[in-house]
Amino acid sequence: MSIFDIIAVLILFSGVFIFINTFYLKLPSSIGLTILALALSLLVFIFGLLFPEFHLAEQVKKYDFAEVLYRFVLSVMLFAGALNVDFRKLGNQLVPVLVLSFFGVLISTFVIATLIYFTAGILGITLSYIASLVFGALISSTDPVAITKTIQRFKMSNELETKISGEALLNGGIAIVLALVLVNIYKEEAAMGSLNFTGAAWVLIRDLGGGLIAGLFFGWIGYSVLKFVDNDKVEVEVLVTLALVMGGSYAADLISVSSMMVAATTGLILGNFGRNEKGENAVGGYVYRFWQLLEETLAAMLFVLIGFEMLVIPLRLDYFALGFFAVNFALFARWVSVFIPIRLMSMSRSFDDGTIPVLSWGALRGGLPVAVSLSLTNFPGQEIIITMTYVVVVCSVLYQGLTLTKVMKMYNDKHPMKWMD
Repeated sequence: MSIFDIIAVLILFSGVFIFINTFYLKLPSSIGLTILALALSLLVFIFGLLFPEFHLAEQVKKYDFAEVLYRFVLSVMLFAGALNVDFRKLGNQLVPVLVLSFFGVLISTFVIATLIYFTAGILGITLSYIASLVFGALISSTDPVAITKTIQRFKMSNELETKISGEALLNGGIAIVLALVLVNIYKEEAAMGSLNFTGAAWVLIRDLGGGLIAGLFFGWIGYSVLKFVDNDKVEVEVLVTLALVMGGSYAADLISVSSMMVAATTGLILGNFGRNEKGENAVGGYVYRFWQLLEETLAAMLFVLIGFEMLVIPLRLDYFALGFFAVNFALFARWVSVFIPIRLMSMSRSFDDGTIPVLSWGALRGGLPVAVSLSLTNFPGQEIIITMTYVVVVCSVLYQGLTLTKVMKMYNDKHPMKWMD
């Protein structure tokens, strides 16, 4: 199967599944798509057992998703997510959102990695600590589309809603960038034979610092060009932003910096400087809508990919056991990563009573962790990471997703606000 065949199949099933979910299941998109994708993978798996001559599972397994996921999907989704971040809208919630996003990801990464590392040893599974850190980082990424659509069904305080939506938008980008930087640290260590703290720090500074500088450069170039182009030139502005993402990713690989950091920084620059309070926007409104549509389309395709992932993960009981432990570790780590920063910030700021439980339980995992896990070509422990990611994402989407409304209702019951139909 060629790359075009794979894309065509994913788009086909995404469209069919969205139609079925919208008009028949009527579930939140992430939940409905996951259920349908799992049902499809189960049918394909059974079909493969009944008619082995077709080799359907082998057709899926032999295709390497890494290149298209790393080169296109991740960069596009990080750029689109960053483009929607408007720091002005965060107002006085900017500091809490930044603290929760950055330090929350760091805390969650190390808590998950440490628990996974020791649990894997108890189960007799060989997994290095750097691989545990990579998994901890990528699984700390939350799905902003699913979370935002869920909280929009409720009436809550503006402060809490701003914290949830702002943290969700920034969290995913920070977690994914951190995961891929950790992968680069491992590759550098493997190439050199060993890597001390200074070497690891240099890789971190090179990837993040270099990516930040390159992202600022591409963001400035894009802003200057879009400011010059008339907003009526729809196709020009859209193509300019596409060129920025693709060109920035290519340039980042050439100079050995994080392409994901470049994409995210470029999106932040255009998302904040491209629009202003006077309405004199350098970036037309349709550009934001285009990237939002593209982000949601790719998110739908990734949820379909979650279902097909059942055909590529190794069916090992110990891997799945570690995956179910990871579900609980991820929930615990999310609570810790929210609890500690909020308790520290509460010394100087006020927070709603429901902030910690809503932020903790509302951290739905989406397609981004799946995309990262499948892009880890030749990374030690990739099969374990893919299995754990699969189990955590599916359990998060189905269990947390289906029960999140109850948590939100409990929050509303404690506050003088009405449920919105």
